[in-house]
Amino acid sequence: MSVEIIEPRQLYQLLSDGKSVELIDVRTPAEFRETHAAIAHNVPLDKLNPEAVMQARNGSADEPLYLICRSGSRANQACQKFLDAGFTNVLSVEGGTLAWEQAGLDVVRGKKTISLERQVRIAAGSLVFLGAVLGFFVNPYFIGLSAFIGAGLTFAGITDSCGMGLMLSKMPWNQVQGETTSCCVR
Repeated sequence: MSVEIIEPRQLYQLLSDGKSVELIDVRTPAEFRETHAAIAHNVPLDKLNPEAVMQARNGSADEPLYLICRSGSRANQACQKFLDAGFTNVLSVEGGTLAWEQAGLDVVRGKKTISLERQVRIAAGSLVFLGAVLGFFVNPYFIGLSAFIGAGLTFAGITDSCGMGLMLSKMPWNQVQGETTSCCVR
C-alpha cells in the first residue's frame, strides 16, 4: 500500500472546518524545538511506536492521523511504519514543515538548530575530505573511507533511508529533555 499525502492547506482547512486533526512531527526534538507547525506534537521517527500512538488516541484510532517532518521524507517513512503495523488511515503532509511555513500557516519558533539533513551533509563531506587527505598524505588505504561514505550516500539516495541520519538523530545535541510524547515511543 502506498503512502497517502495531503497538502498543508488542505489539512489546515480540515482544522478550520472544525474537524479533529492530530498532527505528529517525526523530526528530532531539537529540530522540532526550532520550528514546527503550531498544531503538531513531537514523536521522533527513531522512537515511533505505531501501536502505542494508536492506543494513546483514546478512541479516535479510526480518525486520520497526519505525519509531518521537515520536507516529507521522514513523514513518509513514519507512514510506512503505520501501514506495516496494519494502520491504514495515516497521511503524510506534502512538503513537510517547509511547505507548511511557505503556505503561511501557524508555526512555533524556538531555539535555532542545524537540521538533520545539514548535519548529514556536514558529517559525510568531512569524512570524504578526511579520507582523501589521509589517503594522499598518510596511506592510500584511507581512500576507502571516502569510497565507503560515497557508497552509503548512494544507498541512502536509492532507498530513501539514511543510516548516518539515524545515528546523528540519537546524538545528545539532537535531544531535548521533556519535549517528547512519552506515550508514543518505544
